[in-house]
Amino acid sequence: MTNPTPDDWKPFHIPQPIRSDGAGGLDLGPRDIMRDMENPDMLVPPATDAGLVPNLKMSFSDTHMVLKKGGWSREITVRDLPIATTLAGVNMSLTPGGVRELHWHQQSEWSYMIRGCARITSMDWQGRNFIADVGPGDLWYFPAGLPHSIQGLEEGCEFLLVFDDGSFSDLNTLSISDWFAHTPKDVLSANFGVPQSAFDAIPDDQVYIFQDNIPGTIAEQAIQSPYGTVPLTFKHSLLAQTPVKSSGGNVRIVDSTNFPISRTVAAALVEIEPGGMRELHWHPNNDEWQYYLTGQGRMTVFAGNGAARTFDYRAGDVGYVPFANGHYIQNTGSQSLWFLEIFKSDRFEDISLNQWMALTPRNLVARNLNVGSEVLDALRKEEQAVVKFPGFTYYPK
Repeated sequence: MTNPTPDDWKPFHIPQPIRSDGAGGLDLGPRDIMRDMENPDMLVPPATDAGLVPNLKMSFSDTHMVLKKGGWSREITVRDLPIATTLAGVNMSLTPGGVRELHWHQQSEWSYMIRGCARITSMDWQGRNFIADVGPGDLWYFPAGLPHSIQGLEEGCEFLLVFDDGSFSDLNTLSISDWFAHTPKDVLSANFGVPQSAFDAIPDDQVYIFQDNIPGTIAEQAIQSPYGTVPLTFKHSLLAQTPVKSSGGNVRIVDSTNFPISRTVAAALVEIEPGGMRELHWHPNNDEWQYYLTGQGRMTVFAGNGAARTFDYRAGDVGYVPFANGHYIQNTGSQSLWFLEIFKSDRFEDISLNQWMALTPRNLVARNLNVGSEVLDALRKEEQAVVKFPGFTYYPK
């Protein structure tokens, strides 16, 4: 197949690597024009970008899809995004009745329900059990080593799983079917006190995801443990939280202070309205792993020593910001940009550049940056996570 000719692209605006200051020149191909259209800030970096900053973007659309009867999954780990050493992510969908089989991990599991509903179950080391239904905007967290399951309800579901180890793989997990398949049947017989023949039909390998019937109500399925239920709930309704509102959007923060079981993962659900921007800031406690839910945006990351790089993101993309690197995210679309900021930490922490300057002696800031009262008088002592400027519109370079 031949490359498209210029006539083939007449209905489209073909982007060229030429900046408004005259830097660059025509790229006549061969090239992936659709890819360039999706990444305008990589094709034409802002003049302020410089130095060597590693890749900080990966799309779930570029990953391997595992298809099973009952659902599908795909993952982003250090194999796909080498900079992302602290966290790994799995995007999974279950059909109505589809089951992510009984299993457990060496890592803690944090999850955000994107759409649909699911039934989750678990048990802690003291035999206290847990069962709940989760819907859009709900979270769950299973500490490392605790067994659990997920099953799609009437409409099925799609969700994001995040694990507190960048090298994690959901395909390399500890599954009940896999253990049964690799245990002699005489051992199974002795363990459960039934004849070996009772295990004639067990799976030969890990089931992972399988199709089952839609479960009944929790009341119908609940099992009463003699030791009671888990003392700290594994579920949290993030979308039901009252947001912290700013001029350009809002933020909902969840960490161990309001979801106590979540001891290794903290997060913020951010909405940036059109014309808005997640302010210049950084995080003093760990790297930031991002998942973009809706809309489109651009992020510039400042790595120090004269290095900065800009990336474009859309729904389904993963972004990453190394520890303490300064950054901001702009909404470059006409609808709200929603994304998750996720950290391997028990607390959400960030430092606002604006607030820091406002709480530093004025003369020191003025002499350091050679700015006057116009800037100094506009500084805010209270953090505003998402800002918006009157009349702001995003214009491509």
